[in-house]
Amino acid sequence: MIFFAVNEYKNVDRDPIFDEKQIPNTMTKVDPIIAVKNVEASSKWYQSVFGCKSMHGGSEFDILITADQEILLCLHAWEQHGHPTMQNREITPGNGLIIYFRTHDLKTIRQNIDDLELPVEEDVHLNPNSRRMEFSLRDPDGYYLTISDYHEYEG
Repeated sequence: MIFFAVNEYKNVDRDPIFDEKQIPNTMTKVDPIIAVKNVEASSKWYQSVFGCKSMHGGSEFDILITADQEILLCLHAWEQHGHPTMQNREITPGNGLIIYFRTHDLKTIRQNIDDLELPVEEDVHLNPNSRRMEFSLRDPDGYYLTISDYHEYEG
């Protein structure tokens, strides 16, 4: 199960009356939170694969960040804190979900996968849609991850 937290950063000097012709001076970011069976083990797994670091730590919740202090992913224990989408640990996690990572470190991450002897679902190949190299694997909870060369989305 995935849960998205939205961080909203507002400029305090913004005109309080919203003008629809103006672009609001607001930035919204999505922090994906996935429910996992073992937060500490999953945190170590993601750190080993992506080279990220734990910002929060703990057995119920962790925040994984990049070297640039950007949130990569949040991990949340099943059945903790009353979140309605994280109550049933028996459901298949990730049904209908691909966690898609765009990175400048595709080769390093792929080498980490080899070094850890982790199974790969789909090896490195050219995605005909994005025209970028990518590969896919599953995390310890069964979430399907696709790691792609970094690219900007084109309209």
